[in-house]
Amino acid sequence: MFEKEAGGNIVNTGFPSEQPSQRSTVSMLAGTITVGADGVSSKVRGALGAQYLTWNYGQMGLVATVRLSEPTENKVAWQRFLPTGPVALLPLTDELSSLVWSINSDEARRLLGLTNECFVDALNEALWKQYPRHPVVDTATRRLDNILDSLMLRSSAVRQLQPSVAEIEPDSRAAFPLAFGHSTRYVGAGVVLIGDAAHRVHPLAGQGVNLGFGDVKCLTELLAESVYSGQNIGSKSPLLCYETSRQRHNVSTMLAIDGLQKLYSTEAAPIVVLRSLGLQLTHALAPLKSAIMNHAAV
Repeated sequence: MFEKEAGGNIVNTGFPSEQPSQRSTVSMLAGTITVGADGVSSKVRGALGAQYLTWNYGQMGLVATVRLSEPTENKVAWQRFLPTGPVALLPLTDELSSLVWSINSDEARRLLGLTNECFVDALNEALWKQYPRHPVVDTATRRLDNILDSLMLRSSAVRQLQPSVAEIEPDSRAAFPLAFGHSTRYVGAGVVLIGDAAHRVHPLAGQGVNLGFGDVKCLTELLAESVYSGQNIGSKSPLLCYETSRQRHNVSTMLAIDGLQKLYSTEAAPIVVLRSLGLQLTHALAPLKSAIMNHAAV
């Protein structure tokens, strides 16, 4: 159980049995559970005493709310992989998008210090600047296009252009360090971790919030089953089922995202060829694309 000291600190008072003895000094209310949803610096996780595996990416996530140059049916999330890191626009309304720009820490601090007008200029350059392509990459992608055409697998979808940004909403710019983090345990006695308290990922795949939503969905379903079957809501069985189910899903997803971050952090021609061909194949093979999307949505 977890209790709060007079000073406000959360302390671990041990792992009580399913039926605590009357001599126990720990008071436990039937049907109570502590949910640690207090973010990457979770005090609940610290009190749980779980090992936390983490490493930094040497980047910051620069976020802001931006106004588009022209109102549009803003339903598409855009992401462009740059040599310095990915920049993404996520739709909010027909006129507004949320910016997530992953960039090295020194450059992020420089961008934070720019005037709004200069920042918008830098952002539009990042969205539109054309970088020279290695001839080997061009040759490989053209040949794969020809093969896909011959197999009638090439997508017929018309490529849409990314929007331009007109201005930034006042006081919306901020930045936070990017890192990988994972708790080796999600549960303890009457306590469970969800969201960023349990795991942390690079934003390039937009999966941080999906992993958190998946945690909530899984936990609520298991707790509901526990209550309907007559168990204490804080029983170990449903909590351990939650931990097993979510770690099995989260770890594979997190490692895939970490691999993508490393894959797109190099400009070595052989790696660029492989990732470009991989994207072409994923786009062309509808079952593969659907499988990836279904996994990400869980």
